[in-house]
Amino acid sequence: MGFHFNVLSQGVKGPLEFRYFGTAGFEITDGKTTVLLDPYISRIKLGESSIKLPSDNKNSDTDTKDKRKSFKRTDIYESDTILIKRIIQKADFIFIHHSHFDHLADVPFIAKLTGAKIIGTETTISILEAYGVKKDKLYTVKGGEDYQFDGFSVRVIPGIHSALADKHYFSSETYKAGEVVAPLRINQFIEGGSLMFMLRINNQKVLTMGSMNFIEREIEGLDPDILLAGVNLSRFNMYKYDERLLTVTGFPRIVIPTHWDNFRMPYSFSQEVSIENKLVPFRNKVREVSPDTKVIFPVHLQKFIVK
Repeated sequence: MGFHFNVLSQGVKGPLEFRYFGTAGFEITDGKTTVLLDPYISRIKLGESSIKLPSDNKNSDTDTKDKRKSFKRTDIYESDTILIKRIIQKADFIFIHHSHFDHLADVPFIAKLTGAKIIGTETTISILEAYGVKKDKLYTVKGGEDYQFDGFSVRVIPGIHSALADKHYFSSETYKAGEVVAPLRINQFIEGGSLMFMLRINNQKVLTMGSMNFIEREIEGLDPDILLAGVNLSRFNMYKYDERLLTVTGFPRIVIPTHWDNFRMPYSFSQEVSIENKLVPFRNKVREVSPDTKVIFPVHLQKFIVK
């Protein structure tokens, strides 16, 4: 893993290892405890797509059809279990920001694979129960809870989903226990309420986001060391989103963009367009608003250390 967990004196910030799964998915570990956020690995193909895939012919610049199975939103969701088992080796806790398929749909398989404890909304937990995840592994939260676990703690923060479809998005639909029948269609993975999380681990405070929106009063004064900032283009529906987010979080030392990639494409697909259109402009804005903040561009599945 490259480093080992040590008991630190009060105030000394220890290293954390991150790995980006795409969308809002991360693995975070201090070398002892492994936490997953919204681990969506399958990256299913919705509809048809023509993408540029790596080729043995270095001179080839032609688009290649994505030959994977194509899904409609009314289809039953299917996890890529082979890929998941290749990527996920360990998880002690899984935190779910909301219950859309690109956040939750792979979690039933990952939960059974790892035996991890899972923290999420009533909708999230109801879906997992329907898939047969054991109840003693499930923590239902609504925001406001502050839990102490062995080696780390977490504050659960009420959140709000991004504005989608030209600001027309809002869903108040939720699931309660017993209302869900698995397996679910893709469009049955509803939002079911949104959360953020403040992880305190190895003397570092990590504030997580699952979409491009936040309730300002809920994160005032948290002052995270590391911010996982939602930076997809829907953030431009919000008034001065970048400036407000950086200011209310106290101009964090480290910002790692999340939920910026094209998650309908496989990991082999180049994300250069998203990097140029989303990450680079966001980094420029951070340099303008918070010049002492370091922005780290995460690369799919590549581990990196933050000290």
